Amino acid sequence: MKTRVITLEKQGPASVMSLETVDIHQPSPNEVQIKQNVIGFNYMDIYQRSGLYPLELPSGIGLEASGIINAVGESVTEFKEGDRVAYATAPQGAYAEYRNFPASRVVHLPDNISDEQCAATLFKGMTVEYLLNRCYNTKKDEKVLFLGSGGGVGTLAGQWGNSKGSYMIGVDGGDEKCELARKSGYSEVIDFTKEDVVDRVKEITDGVGVPVVYDPIGGPTYEQTLDCLAARGYFISFGTTGGPMPAVDPPILQKRDSLYFTRPTVATYTAKREDLVLSASSVFDMISSGDIVVEIGQRYALEEAVKTHEDTESGLTKGSSILIP
Repeated sequence: MKTRVITLEKQGPASVMSLETVDIHQPSPNEVQIKQNVIGFNYMDIYQRSGLYPLELPSGIGLEASGIINAVGESVTEFKEGDRVAYATAPQGAYAEYRNFPASRVVHLPDNISDEQCAATLFKGMTVEYLLNRCYNTKKDEKVLFLGSGGGVGTLAGQWGNSKGSYMIGVDGGDEKCELARKSGYSEVIDFTKEDVVDRVKEITDGVGVPVVYDPIGGPTYEQTLDCLAARGYFISFGTTGGPMPAVDPPILQKRDSLYFTRPTVATYTAKREDLVLSASSVFDMISSGDIVVEIGQRYALEEAVKTHEDTESGLTKGSSILIP
């Protein structure tokens, strides 16, 4: 049996990705074979392709897809042929028509959620779930600062935080991104191209600062983000879309009123199967209830993987992007 896949022989610009047709074997005893209907695109794909994150080469790329079980390994008992399933974790290789995948990392996809809804939401949704529920549990009426609020993760975070009753403060640049954030549950949105972020946060919080900041940007925002925190506040860094983070200097955290710094990952928070199922189920529940709604801004064919990455890195996308095999 043959399948089309996107592969990397080296890391670098989007052009290093290539479309190949390869043989796919029957799943090993603890694997399932998935016919993938929709593939999710995430900024993590860019990190791994570009070389910001290490990757053992040659490699596939992509962490998220939804589809149907095509075959099961002999030791698999939780899934059967024809089951609707999804995944949003390593190992990489989601950019494919068919693939074999560890059964322990797959979850059942409820009938009331479409493949497109799932692939556009699951990885980002599980990211938001652990950030707002487990890394730091945001509370009702608590002021929460979230950078990149008009992006794929940011818009979900606004909706999720709003459903918990938190007072969500977003930061993004440009009228379109800021308006998208406002529509996604943020009570306040700061346009960093027009306003001083620190001054505006201090104004909103009566000079106190916020108890928690979620930062997917990295390097260029680090210093100003620290200035937005209240005493004993939490700086949660979960991405570097703006460039690498500077080295964290513990004495600076001390001098700025005993701040906490953490760099969590969805992989750590879903490493145990029970945590994976819990997180995915929470996302599916939020979709089913209407508490989170994902805008699919772009649909690309599998062979347009290079364009998907280039458009995203050029700031030409909005909402979530998906690939159709």
